[in-house]
Amino acid sequence: MSKLKAAIVGITGYTGEELLKILLRHPGVEVSVVAGRSSSENKPVKELYPSIGETSLVCENLDIDSVAKRADVVFLALPHKVSFEIAPKFLEKGARVVDLSADFRLESAEVYEKWYGEKHTAPAHLKKAVYGLPELYRAKIKNASLVANPGCYPTTIILGLLPVLKEGLIDLSSVISDSKSGISGAGRKTVAEYYSSEHPNLRAYNIAGAHRHIPEIEQELSKIVGKDIAITFTPHIFPEERGMLSSIYSNLKKKISTAEAVQLYKEFYSREPFVEVLSEGKLPGIRDVVNTNYCRIGLKVDERTGRLVVISVIDNLLKGASGQAVQNMNIMFGIDEKTGL
Repeated sequence: MSKLKAAIVGITGYTGEELLKILLRHPGVEVSVVAGRSSSENKPVKELYPSIGETSLVCENLDIDSVAKRADVVFLALPHKVSFEIAPKFLEKGARVVDLSADFRLESAEVYEKWYGEKHTAPAHLKKAVYGLPELYRAKIKNASLVANPGCYPTTIILGLLPVLKEGLIDLSSVISDSKSGISGAGRKTVAEYYSSEHPNLRAYNIAGAHRHIPEIEQELSKIVGKDIAITFTPHIFPEERGMLSSIYSNLKKKISTAEAVQLYKEFYSREPFVEVLSEGKLPGIRDVVNTNYCRIGLKVDERTGRLVVISVIDNLLKGASGQAVQNMNIMFGIDEKTGL
């Protein structure tokens, strides 16, 4: 059986590097081409990433016709506001696309423009794109030509709330997420600046409704319940390279025990290959998921306040980005979901 041919456009960032590592060891995939920005053009991949292992790949100048002819699937690991120019051109050539930027996650061009400060040049594709969270949209992903890979914070929060939202167990006006990300979530430039500081520390940023992931989170949570949800979201950066932990709080509408809540989550995710719900009394940590494609969830009911507390952890570069992108590719092409991951 011939291997699936995959192209990666943009390998200078963390997500591009992680994609390359995963796909080079994927038994069903041949990385047929990598293309990047001018700073990396014509450089051997092994020179860019010496630890990548044996490969003869050279980072090429982006030629859409040439790349499309050599790829069944194209991964776009590009900055926001770039993919919406490039993705439609690959789709016109018949390639299927997995986009890791935010450019096709939001269904409204007006909402995109409000949060990203740029007019969306491919609004017709916003409704056609499938939001790439397999636990929600597996059937749609299977037939998609364009998959919008979710953001890292939204992945933790949506998966952390999905079972109780489906069951209608929480007050929709009460949702709060206190989320912490390793600094790789902000990109290589920020990592370099962070470690050049004399005193790296834990700090909050983009608080009080200012973070760009908010419309994505609210869009998907609202679709689950069929009505608008507004959440309080406070993101933080902590001094580790990778990993993400969301502590999610919501008021319960009826009295349930921790044991009942854990059982609900376990049953809901029982067939999901990359979501693990921990037993009562256990909580996940970031080290449990680093370098994996898993989301691990622990929870407890605060009987004093009637609140549900959910802890949801992922590796922001894998289940929060490149790992989930490969999971989506597997689904799109009928490959076992866990392959390569």
